[in-house]
Amino acid sequence: MTAWRDVEQAAPEFAGRVRALFEAHKHKTLATLRADGSPRISGIETVFAGGELVFGSMPHARKGADLRRDPRFALHGPTVDPVEGAEARWPGEAKISGRAVPAPTGEGEGDRFRADIAEVVHTHLDDRATVLVVEWWTPAGGLRRAERA
Repeated sequence: MTAWRDVEQAAPEFAGRVRALFEAHKHKTLATLRADGSPRISGIETVFAGGELVFGSMPHARKGADLRRDPRFALHGPTVDPVEGAEARWPGEAKISGRAVPAPTGEGEGDRFRADIAEVVHTHLDDRATVLVVEWWTPAGGLRRAERA
């Protein structure tokens, strides 16, 4: 299992940027798979705690049922509009995908999951705001970078 602490240890500066984007706002978007294989997106809140990325769902929520049946997920951090004008800045967007591993909860509290991370992505602009930069980390490949003009 690849926990958030593994990303932080392997690529601390990258992990710090991704975590800051995830923590900038409360609400994120989670993609799961329905029983028929079609995608479902849901709003969700996440927490970085004890070296883990943790999230959950209310009792009987469909996203929890989806993840119990098929643990694959994609999580998109909150997005912000770029600042326009001479001081144009866009912190980018962050995404994390992997498998949801059930974590203990109290009775009637719904579902709680820890992320077994397969990929972490930060898409942003270069320092001059002229090139799109995509950085991604995987347990097998480490940190990689591509630029698109």
